[in-house]
Amino acid sequence: MTPSRQIQRQPAWFMLASEFGESTLNEKGSGEFDPTFVITKLGAKVNRVVVSGLVERLEIRETSNGSQMYQGQLRDPSGLHYFSVGEYASESMQEFIVHLLGKVDSGEPVLLCMTAKARWYQTDEGAVYTSLRPEEAAIVSRDRYASWLVRACAATLNRLDQHQKSLNCEPSKEAMLKEGIHKELIDGLIAAQAHYGQIDTEGYRLNVMQALDIAEGKMAAATTAPPKLNLSEPTSDDENEGDGEDLQAVILECIQAMDNGEGVDFESLVRNLGARGFSREQSEAELDSMSDEGILHEPRFGWFKIVA
Repeated sequence: MTPSRQIQRQPAWFMLASEFGESTLNEKGSGEFDPTFVITKLGAKVNRVVVSGLVERLEIRETSNGSQMYQGQLRDPSGLHYFSVGEYASESMQEFIVHLLGKVDSGEPVLLCMTAKARWYQTDEGAVYTSLRPEEAAIVSRDRYASWLVRACAATLNRLDQHQKSLNCEPSKEAMLKEGIHKELIDGLIAAQAHYGQIDTEGYRLNVMQALDIAEGKMAAATTAPPKLNLSEPTSDDENEGDGEDLQAVILECIQAMDNGEGVDFESLVRNLGARGFSREQSEAELDSMSDEGILHEPRFGWFKIVA
């Protein structure tokens, strides 16, 4: 009787969204149970990742077979991760995602940390996109998020260093080992060099600097507690909107709590303000007014930051 093949659990990489999201190279073994990998520009050969950030969007969608799929976006200081949870997920994960959806729909800013399988798909035109399938997830505090940022930045800097070293030698295992490159990165670096060619790493270094600023408390996103939400039904009486709260002050409070470095998008703000009792029309008018007065600015369309 042939012994069953032992499937080795792949390690999880701490990784910022920009590195994972820019990956277009994938690899799958020939065996039925061989793991699939996404290979980043810095040479990480990723099957699983540990990511964290602000849940920017979460919604239910119907699949082609009539089942439900939860799709969401997780933002860290470098960009977005896209994730999905379907009927294939564990019962505990499905229960968690329903709980999370309630919080997101109420407008509550939620920081999430997850261990997830790296996924990719290719369009008919040949474009490759990455996504995540969560295995475990938890809502985390600002301090825990800051700790994750430090670990993800350290891992990114290590890969940047290893990538730089790989440029000084031949793309072979022997040459890279002699150069002192970590064994677990060699296969990925060789594949990445052949696929991506010469890359610009400055963006990754800027992402690390911004993430460390947040982790060290230089930006409010890592240290300010989330705004407390009034989850009572908003009244239709305009005089009572916001329950007497000053809308401008609430907008500033929300942006300070939710800004991960790139500002806060319009829909997230409106949803949050709606949970505080402010109508969409009132919130939109006040955002326009604060932008005109120079209190807020839009680093890109539909995203708001507080003017320093």
